[in-house]
Amino acid sequence: MELQSKSSRAVSAAFGPRRLLARGFRLATASMAVLLAADLSVCVIQAQRAEKSSTKTSAEHTSSEVARGKYLVENVAMCGQCHTPRDSSGALDQSRALEGAPVFMRPADGNADWPLTAPRIGGTPPAGDADMVKLLTTGIWTNGKLLRFPMMPFRMSQADAEAVVAYLRSMQPKPQP
Repeated sequence: MELQSKSSRAVSAAFGPRRLLARGFRLATASMAVLLAADLSVCVIQAQRAEKSSTKTSAEHTSSEVARGKYLVENVAMCGQCHTPRDSSGALDQSRALEGAPVFMRPADGNADWPLTAPRIGGTPPAGDADMVKLLTTGIWTNGKLLRFPMMPFRMSQADAEAVVAYLRSMQPKPQP
């Protein structure tokens, strides 16, 4: 009988609930570490791809990307409403499209932080491609702050933001008088 109890104690020690739980915990911990490492690798690869795609030069933009950007700028985001000067009758001066303009809207509450001008974005946007894509996908400017109204805090997809930047870069800047 004593021989049986020693062997059952040995089996219990080797395969008992505590031992199995400890092994399971170690296995789960190791599995979690592998999953985290794989997830980190995927994040790094995606970040590298995003960086590569958002730092294209204007020569690398495809004509379909520029066309999509034009559609988004002119028909969806309506950038010209603020970034194109107006003539004396208040109509947009298309001969100076996206060259920057005084902001025609004013807040009702007299907000002192309201911008007075909308910058030139056509031909020579006010930041590099990667910063412009970041702005259009996150609403965050180069200083790390959200843009002030009346600029809309867009949350475009990466592809749409890249297309917008491609179109803006494709516009030939006109000489300033």
